[in-house]
Amino acid sequence: MPAPKELDPSASLAALYGAKLRKLRVRAGLTQRQLGDRIPIAHSRIAQFELGKEVPPEDVNAKLDVLLGADGDLVDLWGHTKRTPYPDWARKFMAYEAVACAMHKYMAHSVPGLLQTEAYARELLRLGLPWCTTEEIEAAVSARMERQALLRSERPPLFWVVLDEAVIRRPVGGNAVMREQLAQVVNAAAAPRVEVQVLPFAAGAHSAMGGSLTVLSFESGPDVAYLEADHSGELVEDRVMVAKHSYRYDLVHAQALSPMASTALLHKAMKEFGT
Repeated sequence: MPAPKELDPSASLAALYGAKLRKLRVRAGLTQRQLGDRIPIAHSRIAQFELGKEVPPEDVNAKLDVLLGADGDLVDLWGHTKRTPYPDWARKFMAYEAVACAMHKYMAHSVPGLLQTEAYARELLRLGLPWCTTEEIEAAVSARMERQALLRSERPPLFWVVLDEAVIRRPVGGNAVMREQLAQVVNAAAAPRVEVQVLPFAAGAHSAMGGSLTVLSFESGPDVAYLEADHSGELVEDRVMVAKHSYRYDLVHAQALSPMASTALLHKAMKEFGT
């Protein structure tokens, strides 16, 4: 029987929850399968909980607390874990983002969070997290709006974003929401240290078709890259791989319209969404 995987409770709140769950299960003398049978859920789910890869639903957590004699500890820890507005895979990236002196982004599907309006962000989150309550969606919207203070700070980073044309063509939340969102992007592009380009459909295939890509640079320390999908993200710190992803961004940047031509296309898209 293979030895259980080592757990690092300091990695995240979900990992701390998982370590606590394993400790309680072992103390109770139960295997993952035995505990799963008593819920009942698949023992593989128990393994995911313990590894910090998944947080159990509230009703399952309540049963775990009772079955393992946790005296409310799992209920309390679950509450802290679920109240965190950002998933574990995004928090380390945001810590880097807060101290970066330059951000270069290619956005494949949506306007970057730092430039989103409340209405646009709300619709993206509502559609992307259909299992969340209205209160949870509003908390996530508020957290996203708070992050935008980064671009209004005394020493904001250089923020250079390349938007795929799909971002400005696909209506999110209806015409009025899109007009407001595109206007916000245009206004942001006129601010110091913000550059916006559009990668037109006419550019054809390109090096970043796998998804959104961010390269962060710092006054001291090596660059890092961040690859983001819908509900997952990968922070890349290996220098060789960061250099490769930076090269991918440079190729996309070279295919994009100039900032002036991009602003003209944004104005055209705004008109197409009506007045």
